[in-house]
Amino acid sequence: MAPVSASEPFTVFTNREKWIIINLAAFGSLFSPLTANIYFPAIPVMAEQFHRSTEQINLTVTVYMVFQGVAPMLWGTLADRLGRRPIFFACTMILSLSCVGLALCPTDAYWLLMLLRCIQAAGSASTVSPAAGVMSDIATRAERGMFVGVLMLAPSVGPTLGPIIGGGLTQGFGWRSIFWFLCIASTVCSLILLLFLPETLRAIVGNGSIVPPLLYRPLIPAMPRLEGIKTKTPENATRPPAQKLMNPLRILFLPDVFILLFSMGINYAVFYGVLASLSSLFSEVYPFLNQTEIGLCFIAIGAGNSIGALIFGKLIDKDYALFRARWLRRRAEAEHDTATEKGPGYEDTFDEDEFPIERARLRLVPFVIIPFLACVFGYGWCLQAAVHISVPLVLQFLMGLCIGGYINVIQALIVDVFSNQGGSITACNNFVRCSLGAIMVGIFDIILRALGMGWTYVLLGGIGVIALPLSLVVARWGPIWRESRRRRMESHVE
Repeated sequence: MAPVSASEPFTVFTNREKWIIINLAAFGSLFSPLTANIYFPAIPVMAEQFHRSTEQINLTVTVYMVFQGVAPMLWGTLADRLGRRPIFFACTMILSLSCVGLALCPTDAYWLLMLLRCIQAAGSASTVSPAAGVMSDIATRAERGMFVGVLMLAPSVGPTLGPIIGGGLTQGFGWRSIFWFLCIASTVCSLILLLFLPETLRAIVGNGSIVPPLLYRPLIPAMPRLEGIKTKTPENATRPPAQKLMNPLRILFLPDVFILLFSMGINYAVFYGVLASLSSLFSEVYPFLNQTEIGLCFIAIGAGNSIGALIFGKLIDKDYALFRARWLRRRAEAEHDTATEKGPGYEDTFDEDEFPIERARLRLVPFVIIPFLACVFGYGWCLQAAVHISVPLVLQFLMGLCIGGYINVIQALIVDVFSNQGGSITACNNFVRCSLGAIMVGIFDIILRALGMGWTYVLLGGIGVIALPLSLVVARWGPIWRESRRRRMESHVE
């Protein structure tokens, strides 16, 4: 965690102010999944108007996912170095301007459509990284689960709202209206963040008590005691040194980070396989559904994901507090024995870095992943047997509920371990998830044609089962790897 003077609180923001800031950041991060999923209903119409095959228009989805994974690697690092506010504003403005280009794109310029989709992804997908950075700046470990739940609520709502909004706009006003809607919405978001969001990067404002340069101040201070020209920086205020610009891949290939994100990416790809195939499989199994009704079927999995993000956010905090209390009690008993052996003068030298945060967080993983995989195993056979539509919808809800909780656990942990690089580590997370999700989209139809619905989801669930022990590896060896990194960093400083 970022160094803080013993006389200073972790942050001067009150609980109410934290919630205001987190909700503003969550609003900004909404555009990453919303922009990706709102586009899907327009694909058949665009294929007709651009005189291209559906596969060629689907390539615009593929390149979007590629840039959705790669672009945050740059923006996340910049957010950790230059500040959260300027990166938020830059990303939302890039999204807004690219949407203008897409709305005006000529139907005989397929190459321009591809290019603008890449630029659009570079702006929209990167909003998640500064949002996670904001959360790492102001939230302690003890409260991080709930804040992660709220922050992840926006990305979980996007896949549900996107197809519904996109379908309605395409049917009522044509496919170009999708991009005008995104342009207006992202511009409004950009203005709101510019007006109200304070800078939280600890290298600039410390724990929030240091007055930032004028560029980093909101135009309308929502917290006047901390913002504004008349505010004075306390004399004892401290801030950590600014992060150097570094390649996020150096973080990604640390053993605990890579194993953890790869394991999560596998399960996310399985979830994305369910999400991406919903329209086509429901059209085949339940031919009485029209396109609007199929779009409404996304509500089940999206609602489960959103509820899981909120419920498990609170549960993560309670479980953390319980584990920490037990661990400190056991440690105090051990320290008492040690002090007795060493005699008077022995002092407790407890350091926060000694706490096994990996074990505290990851012990919840089996309770969400095992039910998730059980639902995946049954989902394909239910579709193959064409059971009543309520059954797969209930399974979708449960899968969304479990994966929402799982993503919260992993997101909270990676920010715990790299709290001063929240943007960069979240970009690594996004890169792995999007890469494996893109692979799943590319091979899913091949697997489905070869195995059928039932065995396809048995295969996907089996892959998730194989990946499950990886989290146990991190829980066992993660504290050791983290301590080794800390010692190496201290030796370099000396």
